Amino acid sequence: MEEVWLYAFASVIIISVISLVGLFTLSINQKKLKKGLIFLVSFAAGGLFGDAFIHLLPEIVKEHGFGLQVSLSILTGLVIFFIVEKVIHWRHCHQHHHHHITNKKHIHLFAWMNLFGDAVHNFIDGLIIGASYLVSIPVGIATTIAVALHEIPQEIGDFGVLLKGGLSREKALLFNFFTALTALFGLVVVFFLQKSVENFNMFLIPFAAGGFIYIAGSDLIPEIHKEVKTKNSLLSLLFFILGIAVMVGLLFIEF
Repeated sequence: MEEVWLYAFASVIIISVISLVGLFTLSINQKKLKKGLIFLVSFAAGGLFGDAFIHLLPEIVKEHGFGLQVSLSILTGLVIFFIVEKVIHWRHCHQHHHHHITNKKHIHLFAWMNLFGDAVHNFIDGLIIGASYLVSIPVGIATTIAVALHEIPQEIGDFGVLLKGGLSREKALLFNFFTALTALFGLVVVFFLQKSVENFNMFLIPFAAGGFIYIAGSDLIPEIHKEVKTKNSLLSLLFFILGIAVMVGLLFIEF
């Protein structure tokens, strides 16, 4: 069990460090960054779908069967992530709206709201990663990779929102990192609940699958469809399939 929690703790730290990715984007041409992000988003969508359908759901079904409780847990994940998204606005649709707002206070309020929503999202990520490691180390690693894949484009976007919200580069990085650390609290909650709540994973694993399906289907796929150039669309499809292939490949790796 100690080995499991060591893996889980290391995974959450890695996910938290990803919040600093904004620092590296400052030296990249914004046009090139935007062009490359669509392929990263495609890869993340494949990874999230792959983790949900290849790792999380098969593991819980193998242990408990596919009953009503599993279905309701998946749907709960979909609903909760829908609510979280409304708080986070991680599609950043408000960025365009706030370009036209000159009142600095309003922009700052949006930036703080973005940070709050991101903290909630990262807390849930910590829950999901911890619960996945309780199933097995391979499932935990697969889930960590899936979370990381969608965190990278999200954190790049969040960093841009904070800068537009009036925060300095240093404060944006610092606050973004602090919100990322809420994943550690999620991991701690799993640590205590798994000792006191019977069949905790029977709820949380399909819940995580529902969340991943929601993110990939509701957020990432629509972004991919915005790309209309034939070459880039085909490359996006390739990266999407590659994301799924990575999750398949993890089935054959021994830990």
